[in-house]
Amino acid sequence: MHGMMTYFIRRVLLIPVTFVCITLMVYSILRIVPGGPIEQAQLQIKQAMMQEGGGAGGGDMTGDLQIPQDAMDALKEYYKLDKPVLVGYLYWLWGVLTGNFGTSYIQGDPVLKVIGSKIPVSIWFGLSGYIATWLICVPLGIFKALKHRSVFDTGSSILVFLGYSVPGFVACMILLVLFGGGSYWDLVPLGGFQSQNFAEMGFFEQILDRAHHMFVPVIGYLITGFALMTILMKNSLLDNLGADYVRTAFAKGLSERRVIFMHALRNSMIPITAGIGHALGLLFAGSFLIEKTCNIPGMGLLGYMSIIQRDYPIILGVLVIGVLLRLTGNIFSDIVWALIDPRIRFS
Repeated sequence: MHGMMTYFIRRVLLIPVTFVCITLMVYSILRIVPGGPIEQAQLQIKQAMMQEGGGAGGGDMTGDLQIPQDAMDALKEYYKLDKPVLVGYLYWLWGVLTGNFGTSYIQGDPVLKVIGSKIPVSIWFGLSGYIATWLICVPLGIFKALKHRSVFDTGSSILVFLGYSVPGFVACMILLVLFGGGSYWDLVPLGGFQSQNFAEMGFFEQILDRAHHMFVPVIGYLITGFALMTILMKNSLLDNLGADYVRTAFAKGLSERRVIFMHALRNSMIPITAGIGHALGLLFAGSFLIEKTCNIPGMGLLGYMSIIQRDYPIILGVLVIGVLLRLTGNIFSDIVWALIDPRIRFS
């Protein structure tokens, strides 16, 4: 117990160090790549002047427009770009520690407000996909282990191989092309979280509308972990069915059902259950590619669009949440593993 406690304390103490290393690296990269806040401000001013000139019928406004030097200096001071990278990072880090993540360059709202409005959507889809993965992959892995080398095992292995070969976002694209709005079948919407008239629907109509919009994205989330969880469940159960304690249980006259489901299956669930912590990142931070493909207004799409639009405060805010979820999720997985398997000893 003492060794285990020491291990977890050491892991917790490593979180700030890892967090600083990752965020400092990303912050430094964002400071040197083009398309920062100064360039964004120049572009916005140029577009505004071109529209004003075009509306007035005035001359050519496509020339190189420059922000006055005093305005440039004010912008650099506001975004701490007049300071060295390390000093600017420390200012940003202090803001994060005090709950001030900055303001979005594009939307003009506080970063935490923007991110907070997207997290529930990602949790909704991520949790639904994760539950669907458990409900399908665990029973499938069990039957594959019990029917090892049978026709069912061989046939389902082809399905598992396809699931391993096709990324989740590609599966979403295929389904949208085949069954999306505007196609011959026109069975599912092309994207989104809910219909535009969602607020005017009744309770059961809202449930059906959400299920209609969730069908393709949940399949994408399901395929993401389909092959891994199915094969892990099958192999874990096969290993336990060949263990000495199972043979001893059979020798004592216990029924096959009791031995499999009360002894072997319970121990076989340990590797899968221990991975719950790793799923926290997907549940809260969403999937960039699936949310982009299905146009889901969650954290994943927000992170993707912030990269495209060079909205650095949003990029760093999403990074902070993602890194903390991954680091704490790994520790949570170790804790779950130690609780459900008394043989685990961390030292």
